[in-house]
Amino acid sequence: MFCSGRRPTAPGGGMQTISWNEFELVELRTGTVLDVQEFPQARTPAYIITVDFGDEIGVKKTSARVTHLYSRESLVGRQVLGVVNFPPRQIGPVRSEFLLTGFVQGDGSVVLAVPERPVANGLKLA
Repeated sequence: MFCSGRRPTAPGGGMQTISWNEFELVELRTGTVLDVQEFPQARTPAYIITVDFGDEIGVKKTSARVTHLYSRESLVGRQVLGVVNFPPRQIGPVRSEFLLTGFVQGDGSVVLAVPERPVANGLKLA
């Protein structure tokens, strides 16, 4: 999650645009945090987060640098948005299976992107 902080740019430095068809390929799904563990091997403070994305997607894990604003206890039971169709990525001893989404602030802290009210796990952002 939030690996480089760099954003893709178009030639000339402007914001890169994508087509509607490209956007529809991104599987942004809702899920509920089941478990949060410390990730002491991480270079930057991070958690190992396990999320239930419903029957179709299942349970997936990721590493996320959200320790500035969230305690482990405050994350369990919270609904989040994750990109679930990226290929898995090995981050040290953790196999990251989805990208937890959030907004990186100027100080590096991350505010999670979440549904504004409870919804079923596995719903796709439209």
